[in-house]
Amino acid sequence: MTIPYSHRPGPDGPMAPPPGCPAHGMTASELNPPGRSGGQDTMGPTLDGLAAGGLRRLYGPEAENDPMGLYEKLRAEHGSVAPVLLHGDVPAWLVLGHGDNLHMTRTPSQFSRDSRRWRALHDGTAPADHPLAPIFTWQPICVFADGADHERLRGAVTDSIAQIDHRGVRRYINRYSNRLVNEFCRDGRADLVSRFAEHLPMMVMTQILGMPEEYSERLVQAARDMIKGTETANESNAYVMATLTRLVKRRRIAPEEDFATWLTEHPAGLTDDEVGQHLRLVLIAAYETTANLIANVLRMVLTDPRFRAQLSGGHMTLPEAVEQTLWDEPPFTTIFGRWAVGDTELGGQRIRAGDALVVGIAAANVDPVVRPDLNASMQGNRAHLAFSGGPHECPGQDIGRAIADTGIDALLLRLPDVQLAVEEHELRYEGALMSRQLLELPVTFAPRPPQDVTGPPSASAAVPRPRWRVDSPRPDAARPPAGAAVPSSQVPSAGVPSAGEAGTGGTGTRPIPEATGLVPEQRREQRAGSAPKRAWRAVARWWRGH
Repeated sequence: MTIPYSHRPGPDGPMAPPPGCPAHGMTASELNPPGRSGGQDTMGPTLDGLAAGGLRRLYGPEAENDPMGLYEKLRAEHGSVAPVLLHGDVPAWLVLGHGDNLHMTRTPSQFSRDSRRWRALHDGTAPADHPLAPIFTWQPICVFADGADHERLRGAVTDSIAQIDHRGVRRYINRYSNRLVNEFCRDGRADLVSRFAEHLPMMVMTQILGMPEEYSERLVQAARDMIKGTETANESNAYVMATLTRLVKRRRIAPEEDFATWLTEHPAGLTDDEVGQHLRLVLIAAYETTANLIANVLRMVLTDPRFRAQLSGGHMTLPEAVEQTLWDEPPFTTIFGRWAVGDTELGGQRIRAGDALVVGIAAANVDPVVRPDLNASMQGNRAHLAFSGGPHECPGQDIGRAIADTGIDALLLRLPDVQLAVEEHELRYEGALMSRQLLELPVTFAPRPPQDVTGPPSASAAVPRPRWRVDSPRPDAARPPAGAAVPSSQVPSAGVPSAGEAGTGGTGTRPIPEATGLVPEQRREQRAGSAPKRAWRAVARWWRGH
């Protein structure tokens, strides 16, 4: 993923290719893709020739309302690599095949991340004020670098990520999750996107970076806005960069045990500007990905019968549910982009030097070659491309997974009777080139009192932990009103789940005395754990960082 720019697009040094393309002036007869007509079995025309025809757009109503339907049309028409139009009808290639995406992302010698190679920048097709300029404009950060420069910059990021205390992070996730639930648990209803999914990742990431005092609604909205190509994206970018610049200056003077300090002190010797740019990269990439992931997992838990049955029955843990969601509904549908270093071929298409290519994450995840049966469970399979692949694969993906599964588990433990407040078809989405965001996830639940989360994060206290379950709304069953009283037998314990219990999807329960407030089925489950099972659960908790 890339973020808004501080450098203007255009040629920058000897890496920029010369303008122009020998493929101009192709005839209409050349617009047919290979093997589609006339018995031709050679590679198809170049992107420039195809752009003269009626290509499908990766923007506009069709792309925003039904991106998966659009991808399947493109796959049927062109195969695993399809010519498309970006905003302003700028031509590009969308890579749909799982194998072709892996080849492209793993071969920077053929498909570079340096956007200065893009021919459209030099012939004026993609001007400086292009709506996607915040995404494609070259910056001196690792995501736009290849080779030795990439190794130096990414090495500083990955080495700093390796120093993060994952056990401590899970404790903060659990604490912040309960703090957010406290803000709406009395109401009996909430929008889990604006009240939970949008805020939890930012609370955790500001803590990791070393600036928890900077967490605010303004920072959350700026992070969401700055990658959408809106009129206020540059203003939002400036706000985020000013916040991070202050952090870098503080850490140069007063180092702490946090990500910003580790980056400033790394042997790679990053400048203040490089540190600030990479803090922004880590913050925005982790935030946007995880906010979308939390919303998508919660939606699937509340609406997908497969998830409800397997999670409630103990056949799937929340980490496994997160992984299934990364296959079915990845946080980013595409990533822009890669740029061809020289003339080459991919998926039967002729790719010219300077052509732009889009990593088709969502399309690759449903490629019939790797997923002939989309209803088959993908438990235990991490071959999806939700975090891209190759040398630019997301280095902080496990942090995002931890925020999602630990945070969702904490929420469902507090609100075990949560259910969707509207019909699934009433949910609204906002589409863009790289993602399809769920705008709202309204839910209802029995009102509950807040819990004490004022103390420091701690994993020491074992508390009664009811097994949560998700109830799906039924047409013939009226939902309780928001202010309705709840029978005591249905209210879970008011204790805060300890970090040692978070993120296990209800399968990592410690042996505890029989707790009040559990329904009979839960009491039976509590007694049922054998000693070997408890031992294995303890090992699993330790392995997950609890």
